[in-house]
Amino acid sequence: MPLLLALETSTTVCSIALYKDQQLLGASELQIEKSHSSHITVMVAQLLENCGATLQELSAVAVSGGPGSYTGLRIGTSTAKGLCYSLDIPLLEVSTLYGLAAQVIAATPNPERYLFCPMLDARRLEVYTCLLTHNLEEVEPIAPIVLDEQTFREKLETQPIVFFGSGAAKYKEMVNTEANALFIEGVLPNAKTIGELALPKYEQKQFEDVAYYEPFYLKDVYITSAKKAAN
Repeated sequence: MPLLLALETSTTVCSIALYKDQQLLGASELQIEKSHSSHITVMVAQLLENCGATLQELSAVAVSGGPGSYTGLRIGTSTAKGLCYSLDIPLLEVSTLYGLAAQVIAATPNPERYLFCPMLDARRLEVYTCLLTHNLEEVEPIAPIVLDEQTFREKLETQPIVFFGSGAAKYKEMVNTEANALFIEGVLPNAKTIGELALPKYEQKQFEDVAYYEPFYLKDVYITSAKKAAN
């Protein structure tokens, strides 16, 4: 039975989970900004100890592959690749947005009635998003979009859509009178769903190349020059 470690660091949430086959052994989470780099390896060590497991017993590591925070994704990816390389075990990747959607779909009665739209806050009115069926099939691909009143308007005319994630509040203000636009608050990325979605990939040997894998940043990181101090 595989022992799978899952990491989720794509936002301000730093989350890890440990699975043995289909069973969740344990999970740990911090919602402290800029804490990933100083806490994630400690969290992994503590979780393994609490679950009576060791690094050497791990079968694979799954990582949330983005989109999301550039720095957060780098930390999660570096940690996952370091573990996989040193232990000579496979690396698995799961979309951050798919992980968000899986949480909501699992909690939704009759999910086949809806489309699901995870939204991660980007900048200003921009979000990282996609549109998914209850089977996680893409209706609209993952992309950065600038929200306005016409976003998803045609789809909303024919089918109810569930919106959630850190960027959904921006869109709610634009379509708060639309009956087919449904909003769920408080949905945050977590490693438990990353692990759940990674397990079938492990069984199907859908592994990433540890040496060359890069997370799905979706767009280049913004780099600004430091302002010169006035004389």
